[in-house]
Order: sequence, then C-alpha cells, then structure tokens
Amino acid sequence: MEHVDAIVIGMGPGGETVASRLLDAGRRVAVAERALIGGECAYYACIPSKVLLRPPEAREEAAGAAGLETPDLDWPALRAHRDAMIRHLDDTAQVQGYRDQDALVLRGAARITGRDPWRVAVGDTELTADHVVVATGSEAVRPPVEGLDELGPARVWTNREATTLAAIPESALVIGGGAVGLELGHFLNRMGTDVTLVQRGPRLLDREDPRLCALVGGRFARDGVDVRVGTQVVSTARDGSGVLSTLDDGARVRTDVVLLASGRRPRADGLGLEDWGVALEGTALPVDEWCRAAPGLWGVGDATGRAMFTHVAKYQGRVVADNILGLSRIADYTAVPRVVFSDPEIAAVGLTEEQAREQGIDVATAEVDVPATTARPWTYTTDPEGTLGLVADRDLGVLVGAWAFGPLVSEWIHTAALAIRTRVPVRVLADSIPQFPTFNEAYLVALEELGV
Repeated sequence: MEHVDAIVIGMGPGGETVASRLLDAGRRVAVAERALIGGECAYYACIPSKVLLRPPEAREEAAGAAGLETPDLDWPALRAHRDAMIRHLDDTAQVQGYRDQDALVLRGAARITGRDPWRVAVGDTELTADHVVVATGSEAVRPPVEGLDELGPARVWTNREATTLAAIPESALVIGGGAVGLELGHFLNRMGTDVTLVQRGPRLLDREDPRLCALVGGRFARDGVDVRVGTQVVSTARDGSGVLSTLDDGARVRTDVVLLASGRRPRADGLGLEDWGVALEGTALPVDEWCRAAPGLWGVGDATGRAMFTHVAKYQGRVVADNILGLSRIADYTAVPRVVFSDPEIAAVGLTEEQAREQGIDVATAEVDVPATTARPWTYTTDPEGTLGLVADRDLGVLVGAWAFGPLVSEWIHTAALAIRTRVPVRVLADSIPQFPTFNEAYLVALEELGV
C-alpha cells in the first residue's frame, strides 16, 4: 500500500489551495475528487454566476453613462463565454496539471478506512497518509415542499441548473432571499424573466443590517421583481410545461421553473469518519482554531460549516498547508467580507448594529448617502445611488462593522474589512487621504459623522 504525505479529499478552492502549496513545498500528495477538479465554485457557482451577471450590469452602466446608447444583450455569445469559463464542464487539463506536478489523482468518492496512520480508499485504490484534508464542500438544501421531488430538474433548479442554463425562462419562482437567490433572481430579471422571489424571513438578506435590507428590497421591487417576504412555498405541482406553486398565504404562482436558493449544507458525511472516532456536527466536520479535526485530520471550506464562502475556504487552505508544513498558524475569522454581486452591489463586513449591542458594545453608527457627499458617483453615472453605513465601538474608538450598497462595493468594502481586522483607530482612518475622486472618500464623511 502506497504512503503519501497528504491526501486531499475534495478539490474545490480550499482543497486546491492545500494541494498546490504542499506540492510547491515538495510533498508527496494524493488528491481525490468525485466530480470535477475546481469544485462547485469553478463550474456551478462563483465563476459562472459572475460571468452571467456582468453583461446585464454593463448594459445598465452604459445606459447611465453620458453619451452612450444602451447596447443589446447577445445571449448566445454570453452563453458561449460562460461555457468557456466553466471549461465546458471538463477538467481534463486540471487533472493533467496535477499529474504534471507528480500528484496522484484519484477519481471517485473517498472513504476513510483506517487511522494511525490514516487510510483512505477511492475505488480500488487504498493509500495511507500522515495527513488527510477534508474539503468536500456543500450541497444545495432542498426545502420540505410538497410535490417538489416529483417535478424533476427541468422544472426545479438549484444553482447548478441555473448557472448552466441553455435558455432564459419566461418566468421563475426563487425560493430564498440570501445571496444565491438575489444574484440568480437578479440575473434572470435583467434577462427578461418574470421573477417572483419568496423569502421565509421578514426581509431579504435578513442576517444583515435592516437598513441595508430595506435598500436592497426597494431596489429589487423597482426592478420589477415580485418580492414576498414572511412567506413560504407549501406545495408545488406540474402545470403543463411549468409549475404551479402554492404559498402559505393561499396565493398561487405559476412559473416555468422553481429555483431553490434556501441555503447549503456541509457535505462531510459519507466519509466514514464516525467509524474512526471523529464526531460530526450534523453534516459538518468541526475543526479547532488550527482547522484540525483530529491529529493528522484537517478540514477546510464549506465542509467545516464555518463562514461558507470561497474566500474563507482558500484562507483555511493556506492555514492548513502551513500547519502541515510545520508553521503553526491559527485561523482568524474576524472581518470576513460578505458580498452579493447584484447591480448595485451589496457588501457587509463585521457586526451589524444589533449584533454589536448584543455583545455589550457602546455603539456609534453613521450612514452616508454617497452621491450626496462625494464626486465619484457623478463621474460614474448620470443617475447615481449608493449608501455606506459604519458601526463603531465608542469606547475603543475602532470600527466593528460596515455595510455598503452601490457600484463596486465588492472592492471598497475591503477598506472597512482591513480596518476592522487590524483595529485601526477611527482617528487614524479619518486622517487618511483617499484618492480623489473615488468611492472610498465616503469613508471620510461617515467617519466624521460617527463622532468617535
């Protein structure tokens, strides 16, 4: 039986980060993937969704830029670019790339078959290793809706069917008002689909600041999305070529497709870890501050259930690789940014005002209308919008949270993220000199309003 330094189970962004860093350090590595190397992000989530969102966004930007005509959207050309970006669902080049680095590539579902040392089986191949990294990702949650399982993938989509769609549906019911539901519902709306979005909670993005949620909900309504909050789908049934959905308030909605966007579940179950003394938390692999689940067993990405974002998976991958290489490193999840790539974009980081108060913080807040206080929005478009909110600890004089709604906030939220993570004093931030004209200038106005 062959022995390797490390076996990485699951080759999404987190697993690829670990494997690449260990290979660069000269370690003998085996990688196991039951689907496509690159994972959900590369083929069905982050990459295709952002590719699909960009052309409708650019069309709106052109409409708002002085002297430009609104361009046409060429769906076949967009679809072709999407297909190229997701490699036509073919990871042949990725497999060969790892083999060229002398990695052992195993195709199929992995199972833990022993411990001390760790032993992993994939198909007919069984290996031992000093380290096993679980990076098996997550899968879409299917809500308990009567009749849903009888409809089939042509009528019921997850993010996978939505991001690889061949034709734009005339109508869609989106279940879930989180990031996935907003991005995919927004894309379909901008492509001409009649979208109804149903959210069980009291508002869209209901874990974020209520003020931000109100801005998002208002914009979606203005764009023509039928937003129904505090509502659930209780049953679905076939209706000709489409779906008839019944809501808990008795309303019925007929659409071509139903898009499930009600969350994701970690996928660390099915590996047989429990047989070797490793307890799961539901379907997640619990890890400590070193991203370690047991001696020689590590977890990264969605499989851990911690801050389920691609950027966190890659961060955990760096932490795990360093620890395997003997560089003691702990994971710090302070100030992880959260972004929805709609138009305008939505971003937040750190604590909401409510969360800060629950922690006993003496809170100071500020909210700034970005076009009313800075020049950059007016050079960017003829009809600008944008809002920035800050949450500060009055006693310590530092930021603890921020949110923003406007153009490119996915980029300039990182000013707040870095300030929160490094605890830069508000007085230092307020004494900074941002480039003119940029959206970052809004921070100066908001910081002055804090009064900290």
